[in-house]
Amino acid sequence: MTENNSNPSFITTPAKGVLKVVQEATQGLNLLSLQRELQVANRLVSQSPLIDVAILGQFKAGKSSFINSLIGRRLLPVGVIPVTTVITRLKYGPEERAIVTHFDGTEEEIPLERLDEFTSEAKNPANQKDVAVVDIELPSLEDYEGLRIVDTPGLGSVFKYHMETSEQWLPEVGAAILAVSAERPLAENDVGLIRELLRYTPRIVLMITKVDLITPEQREEVVKFFKETLTRELNREFPIFLYSNRENLEKFKHRLDMELLLPLTANKDREFKSIVKHKIRSLAQATRDYLEVALKTSQQAETDRENLKAQILGEKSNLAQIEEELIVLTRAQAIHTRTHIEKHLEAFRAPMANRLREELKRDMASWQGNLWRLTRQYEEWMEQNLYSEIDVISFRERKHFFGTLIKAQAALERYLETFRTMLGMNIERVLGVKMAPAEWKIEVIEPARPDIRVGHVFEFHFDLLWFLIPMFIFRPLFERHFLRLVYREVFVNFSRLGAQWEMSINRAIEDMRKQASRYIKEEIQTIESILSQTKGRSAEIGTMIKKLDEAMLELGKA
Repeated sequence: MTENNSNPSFITTPAKGVLKVVQEATQGLNLLSLQRELQVANRLVSQSPLIDVAILGQFKAGKSSFINSLIGRRLLPVGVIPVTTVITRLKYGPEERAIVTHFDGTEEEIPLERLDEFTSEAKNPANQKDVAVVDIELPSLEDYEGLRIVDTPGLGSVFKYHMETSEQWLPEVGAAILAVSAERPLAENDVGLIRELLRYTPRIVLMITKVDLITPEQREEVVKFFKETLTRELNREFPIFLYSNRENLEKFKHRLDMELLLPLTANKDREFKSIVKHKIRSLAQATRDYLEVALKTSQQAETDRENLKAQILGEKSNLAQIEEELIVLTRAQAIHTRTHIEKHLEAFRAPMANRLREELKRDMASWQGNLWRLTRQYEEWMEQNLYSEIDVISFRERKHFFGTLIKAQAALERYLETFRTMLGMNIERVLGVKMAPAEWKIEVIEPARPDIRVGHVFEFHFDLLWFLIPMFIFRPLFERHFLRLVYREVFVNFSRLGAQWEMSINRAIEDMRKQASRYIKEEIQTIESILSQTKGRSAEIGTMIKKLDEAMLELGKA
């Protein structure tokens, strides 16, 4: 969220005092689940107030398009498939420049014309260039000096590493604009993301994008639905902005400027102070919860320690058993993926084959040349038309392929919720300490769209003997052969489509299983560390709690 080394006076003592106690607790008790937030907080208190305004949301929510309209030029890549590969940050600078930072720490300055070589999925697939972040400076952002606009890969996008990149960056958020397309309702994942963002920033707004696709009456209904849903689920209200890059752009942009971006700029020191204090309070409360558990366990006799562990973790302390349960749970869905997809695709196969056959018959009448040339024309025509037809079906119908993926997600979320509820209840029952609720978030990840291939026209390469074959005699025979092949090509490519979606979806299910396993493992390790390392440390832990409370009191006065 920040850079450089000067910092407002309010964070020099109070904030560092809190973080010093948190650091002591996380190191002394090995609190793995807090280390990422602590790392971010430590960096913020030692650097200057440059507020990161993160544009977050699902794949194709219009995040990059919004930023392009904000800066007044099409700089960030946009497209109909997942585009943004890495975190891209834009801020004011007297001259246009872009700096690419790689994971190994090396940096290189690039011209803006080469930006998509590092930030787009098409030219940097799976982030093969190991880009950690791209920083862009633009004179046109002078009105927002003090802010840094951050374009993030879509949460729940086609590629898992996109989702991981965005999630791992969440603790960095200074202010958040959650983009939600008007094409779909506010989803449970969006509400979960807002709930998680509240741990890191008090500044959250919703931006409903692509509102040109709905009528003014529908816009009012969507805004009302969003407000009611957020009030019901989170018991609070959030600013909601409407946005379209096709109509009333200046009106939408002006409201966002006046109500969010320009106030942040004008009051950046105060806003930065509020954001950092919010992050530190959240981190301190989580630390205090663990310290309370540690204090209670340290007061137990050593002879009761294993019994205490069994009472708190129960059978869930067996990681091998948890892994087995998660595998069984996800495989129960994965084995039905192919059947589910093929059942849905079956309705499209015959109509498409018949349509292609009629179009081929019409277009083939104008083709000229010998058998070799005719065969190449057929292959090119078939590949182009198959790709066009099947790609449209794949993209349009993809939501119907996610049956097993969504069921696996729901099952994993139930499992995680049951685990966390059991853990919290046991801690409260055994130790009398009520833990703050934790959010478990498993993303539904849309698999990549498939490729199309056309098989050999002949078992033997008759077309290589074109000079021996008089086409004025045999052309009708070959044309009938080409027409018969249409059904085979459609069947084969539909089968390939199903197989590729099956592979992608089942890989996504497996990725979600690993994510769930990691969540549970870290929580168990944290509790086990508290239970095993607190013997005879009651006074030490009690002192930590007292010091943390005192530091938080001082922070509140700052």
